[in-house]
Amino acid sequence: MNNSSRRDFLKTAAIATGLGTTGKTLLARAETASPGSPQAAPSPESPGYKPFALGLIIGIGNDPETAVAKVHSLGLPTCQFEIGYLDDDLVRRLTAALKKYNVVATAIGTSGPGPDVYNFYDGPLTLGIVPRTYRAQRIEKILKFSDYAKQLGIPAVRIHVGFIPEDPNEILYREAVETLKQIVGYCKRNGQDFLYETGTETPVTLLRTFEDVGFDNQGANLDTANLILYGKANPVDALDVIGKYVKNMHAKDGFYPTNPRDLGREVAIPHGLVDFPKLFARLRKLNYQGPVTIEREISGPEQLEDVKRERDYLASLLTRI
Repeated sequence: MNNSSRRDFLKTAAIATGLGTTGKTLLARAETASPGSPQAAPSPESPGYKPFALGLIIGIGNDPETAVAKVHSLGLPTCQFEIGYLDDDLVRRLTAALKKYNVVATAIGTSGPGPDVYNFYDGPLTLGIVPRTYRAQRIEKILKFSDYAKQLGIPAVRIHVGFIPEDPNEILYREAVETLKQIVGYCKRNGQDFLYETGTETPVTLLRTFEDVGFDNQGANLDTANLILYGKANPVDALDVIGKYVKNMHAKDGFYPTNPRDLGREVAIPHGLVDFPKLFARLRKLNYQGPVTIEREISGPEQLEDVKRERDYLASLLTRI
C-alpha cells in the first residue's frame, strides 16, 4: 500500500479508534481482506526452516549486519527482530545481511511511539494499542512496519497489543477489537500473519479477542515466560486454550510475581518455572510448525553466555521429544 492509501486508511481508522468513540467497524476499508474462520493463521508455504528451528530475538540498531552475524555465529538458522526504527536504507542493508548469513527472519516486532512501561500500574496505561493515548500514532507505525516487512519478505508482524480487558463489555475492549481488525486486515493484504505477544491477558481473553477480530491470519507469539511473569497462566496449560493459534514463540523462563506492582523475575532457561519438556511435547501434538526463538532479557557478556547455554539445552531437549 502506498503512502497515500495508508493515509486514507488511517484517516478512516481514526474515526473508529479515536478518543470517545465506541469503535465502529471499518472493514469496508479492507477491500481485499476479509475475516476468516477463527483458526490458526496459515504458515508460509516455504518458510525456509524446519519446525522447532532455534533462533534468537535481536535488535539491529543502525548495524543490521552485526546483528545478523551474531545469530549466524551462534549457529542459529532463524531470528526475530525487535526494531524501533526502519527506513529504506536499513531495509536494504538488513536484506543484504540476511542473505549473506543465510538467516531466516520469522517475525518483526516494534513498539511506540511514546512510553512503554512494563508493570501492573503503568502498563495498562501505556502498552500497545489498547490505551487511547498514542493509539493513532502506533497504528500508523505498525502499518509502516507491515509494509517494510513485506519488502523484507518477513512473514509476520508481532507486537505487544497491550493489556486487553478481560471484561468484553468494556469500551476499551471493543475499541481494541475494532483497531485490531484494521491492523490484522492490513497485514493480510500484505500477505502476513499478525502475532499477539502473550502475557498481558489471560489465555481465554486472548481467545475471545481472536474470535471477535475474526481474521484467519492472526496468531499468538507464545512468550513462555511472560504468561508466568504477568501472573496470567502456566504456558503448558495455556496451550489448551490458545494452542491452535500459536505461530511463533519466545523461549524464555521466569517466576510468578511476588508483589502487586511489578512483574515476576525473568531468569535463564531452565532455571525458572517453564516446563519445556512438557511444552514441546504438547506443541508437537498440536503440529506446531514455527521456530523456537530464544529471548534473554539482560545485556552484556552474561547474556551471550546464557544464550549459548540455553541454545544447547533446548537443542538437546528437542532431539528427545
